[in-house]
Parts: sequence; structure tokens; C-alpha cells
Amino acid sequence: MNGLMRKFGPGLLFAGAAIGVSHLVQSTRAGADFGFGLIWALVLSNLFKYPFFLFGPKYSLATGETLLHGYKKLGNYVLVIYLVLSLVTMFTIQTAVTIVTAGLAIELFGISTDITIWAAIITTSCLIILLIGRYKFLDNLMKFVIITLAISTIIAVIFAGFSSTNTLELTQVFPKEAASIAFVVAFMGWMPAPLDISIWQSIWTLEKKKKEKNIKNRDIIFDFNTGYVTTIILGLCFVFLGALVMNGSGEEFSNSGENFANQLINLYTSSIGNGAFLIIAIAAFTTMFSTTITCLDASPRAMKITSKLLGLHKLNNYNFWIILLASGTLIIFAFFISEMGLLIKIATILSFITAPFYAFINFRLINSHHTPKSSRPSLFINILSILGILFLTGFSIWYLTFL
Repeated sequence: MNGLMRKFGPGLLFAGAAIGVSHLVQSTRAGADFGFGLIWALVLSNLFKYPFFLFGPKYSLATGETLLHGYKKLGNYVLVIYLVLSLVTMFTIQTAVTIVTAGLAIELFGISTDITIWAAIITTSCLIILLIGRYKFLDNLMKFVIITLAISTIIAVIFAGFSSTNTLELTQVFPKEAASIAFVVAFMGWMPAPLDISIWQSIWTLEKKKKEKNIKNRDIIFDFNTGYVTTIILGLCFVFLGALVMNGSGEEFSNSGENFANQLINLYTSSIGNGAFLIIAIAAFTTMFSTTITCLDASPRAMKITSKLLGLHKLNNYNFWIILLASGTLIIFAFFISEMGLLIKIATILSFITAPFYAFINFRLINSHHTPKSSRPSLFINILSILGILFLTGFSIWYLTFL
């Protein structure tokens, strides 16, 4: 059992970063507002993003480099674009995940203090943990968090299925109103995760190889696929939970972090019973805490490498980037304290609109002479990649025409 668990690492870090806002917030809200009608969006988003996430560990295993090193080989302009996009998105993403985590902390610990104080406590705690432990802590934490959440959620869905009076209506919904279209794009933007996480995945893969030199490449790909499948299954579970418990009830999710957390926990307890409150609250909080700490760690790592590759030596410092990100998050938080819904919408839509860039660059790199022929994608994966680029680009244009 211990040997099997040691095989897991970057894939579960991916799952830890993915299973957060996209699942607890967006998937649950999709089920509550549209019933089972947006399953098509969840399935297609996961399917068409899969190759571009896979290229992260595949490229690193083939070359011993991160995707960022590959981007430099394609041209410095690619790294510059990545740097600019990251500066635009990383603060809103970090704030979005922190505000949900803070709301769950209030629900779990029962201390209804200012949510800004909880955000500061959580951000500072993550900062200290990362500056002390970094990868090893994340690697070990994910194995327990994902298992706990998965078991809790599956049990809740089963109980909700037996107790719900809602009809299992699987007719798919294709929204026409601007607000609904914006939600669908936001939903797909972080389902299962933003595409720039493929870069984080490549960094984590090299960390895993450095820590465990004897680990086989196929085990790392198995780890990635396990994490990816886990995110899909849990995404569907959260849609089902929202559809079975809240759809048609007349209740809507709050844009307040604290109120949303209360509604989320109630989704579980109304299905399983109040006796499960503590287990569910801990599972939900640790899931969002893992997302918060993973994002706070990964963005500074990526920015440090990018700065080094661009010759920005003064910015080639992990501590500088992580402190900047933590500080910027708290500043944004102070101004948008009551606008959790708006923050999440901004972050997720930005992620979707920028997805075609990451998809195309990853596809171009993995099929270039910079990747050994033996590690280049199969015909099937290349066809899926082209369809994915068309899908992501088409939906981005579709959304922009409705602005």
C-alpha cells in the first residue's frame, strides 16, 4: 500500500489545485441552476483539455525540462506573453480560492469574525508552511485530502439520490441569454482547471523525479491520469449534488463567501444528516485549503523560472514572488470582500479566454523538434488536440461576441 501511495504526487497535486472552486463552487452551482443540463460542458471541457495538461508531464519526462524552458526555445515572446497573462490572472485566481476557503473556515470553526481576518490567517499560514516545507508537505497532504473529499462526496450523492424528489432529467441545456452564456464559459474555464496549470504540472513532475530518482515514467503518467479521472468523477458528483438537492428549490447560492460556505455544507448534511457536519466541513475546508496553498506555491515557482529564463535576475526569487502574491491577494480581498461571485467569474472567464494560447503553445512544443520523436503524441492525441484548440477558440469567440 505504501509503495502504491509513493507513486502518487504531481497528479494529486494537479487534483488538489483543480478540485476547488471549479468543483465546490462552479459545479455545484451548475447543478443547482441548470440541473443535469450542463453535463455536456463538463464532459467536453475535460475531454478537450486533457491533451494539453498531459503534455506537461510528457514534455518534462522526455527532456528533463519544464514547459517554460520549452517556451523559451520557441521564442522569448512566448515567455513574455506568459509573464503578462500570469500577472493579469494570478492575483484574481488566488483571491477567488482564498475567499471560499475563508468562508469555509468560519463555518468549520464557528467563529464569525471578519472574513478578511480569516483570509489573512489562511494566507499567512500557507505562506509559512511553504517557506518551511514546500513540495514534501504538498505531496503528503494531497493524498489524504483527495481521498477524504472523494469518499464524503460520493456518499452524499448516493444519499441525495435516494432522498431527492427531483426527477432525473438528463436533457442538456444550451443557454442563449448573455448571463447564462457567461456562466457556462466561466464553468468551463476552470473545469477541471485553468490550462496554465499544465506548466505547474511540468514543474511538479521534475520535483518528483528529483526526490525519487528510481520512479518510472509510466508511474508518473499513471499518477497524472489518476488525478485527472478523479477530478472528472468529483466534478460530476458535485453537479449531481447541486441538481438533486437545490435545483428547483427556489434557493440560489449566495455571492458572500461565508453564506456560500453555509449553503455548501448544508448540501451534504441535508443528504447525509447533521451528524456528518464535522466530517464534511473538515473535508471541504481541507480541499479548499489545499487549493489555496497549491496555487500560492505554484505561481511563484513558475514566475521565478520565467524571470530567470528572461534574464530578469532581480525577479529570479521564489520568496519575492510568493510574498508579492500573498500581499496582492489580501489587497484585492479588502476591496472585493462581498463579491465572491464576481471575483470567481472574472478569474474563470479570464482562464477560459486565455486557454487557446496555452493549448496552441503546448501542442506546438510537444510536436516540435525540441521533443524527442519517441515522446511525441500519437495520431489520436494530435487529432484530439486540434479539436480541443478549435473548441476552446470557438467558445472564447462565442463569449466575446456576447459582451
